[in-house]
Amino acid sequence: MQTTALTTISNEAPASSPAADPGASPWFVYMIQTRSGKLYTGITTCLERRYREHCLGKGAKFFYSDPPQKMVYHAPFPCRSSASKEEYRIKQLTRSAKLTLIRQRYPG
Repeated sequence: MQTTALTTISNEAPASSPAADPGASPWFVYMIQTRSGKLYTGITTCLERRYREHCLGKGAKFFYSDPPQKMVYHAPFPCRSSASKEEYRIKQLTRSAKLTLIRQRYPG
């Protein structure tokens, strides 16, 4: 589990996540906060694996100079297409709007 200033969330996929095909893995949109406070948005089928990859420096060049600190948001989607659309929508938001989205999903 990750503890954030906003709330406590798990890096593990929720057990009741929707899926287009009952045997298929759901997709997730996630946001990771870096040590300097920047927010990175991405998609994956496995939150725990992807976070670990980011921490190990694999994947996004975004983290090369500013390592990930914690996962602050994740939401399940039934397919890659819907997850990609939500990822794009979130990336268009201002930082303030992203923080509001995080607070709405994880109040407290």
